[in-house]
Amino acid sequence: MRSAEFLLVDVSNSFTKVAFSSRARVGPSQRLPTAQWKAAEIDKILAARNVATVVACSVVPSQDAELERGVDGRNLIWLTARSRLNVRIEYPQPQTIGADRLANAVAVTELYGTPAIVIDFGTAVTFDIVSAEAAYVGGVIAPGLASMTNFLYQHTALLPRISLREPRRAVGKTTREAMLAGAVFGYRGLVREILKQIRRERFTRRHVHVVATGGYASLIARELPEVGVVRENLTLEGLRLVGLMNSQK
Repeated sequence: MRSAEFLLVDVSNSFTKVAFSSRARVGPSQRLPTAQWKAAEIDKILAARNVATVVACSVVPSQDAELERGVDGRNLIWLTARSRLNVRIEYPQPQTIGADRLANAVAVTELYGTPAIVIDFGTAVTFDIVSAEAAYVGGVIAPGLASMTNFLYQHTALLPRISLREPRRAVGKTTREAMLAGAVFGYRGLVREILKQIRRERFTRRHVHVVATGGYASLIARELPEVGVVRENLTLEGLRLVGLMNSQK
């Protein structure tokens, strides 16, 4: 059986993403709906590799016990504000920061440098700011792209559910085209305005690394010159680094 240093687990509201990693590199990731994230599924994933340590972050406390049962005696490192990190936390109530946001701050600091802004396109879209002195100083939370479009579908009589992709035009010729233009172009406007305000408040005369990650990062960020790079597995990279910082080796 092949070995891996870590199993990395990112439990988010909609999906849970997992990947095996060495000390230096994150392997291919897979994801499954968080509602299906049960101890038996975890045991099946772990059976594929010889791995001693699981590194996890979670924003769904109701699922944490499933992971603890599924690791079956292996070392489990939960990422929290009390973990050993490469960033300081300058935040009034550190325990209220989503662990995935801390993972992103850890990863962007190590991989790209500071100051930095991470935009994570998940169920919510979050903006997390790391100062030039490598301190997590806060962020912004806004509704996620899919959450917004699903809300329209669920709370209106005539608007359909849509699949998100690049619109062909701003002026829609059908209801679906109009919704798609409003979603994608409007969402880029939301991201651009929030970035502008963060820069005005924190980084008026400094270069800042802007990194996007999460499910809709490629769709939204590819047309935003304000975003320097899209890194699909940034959160998992942060968990790998947290594993290195908090393991016994």
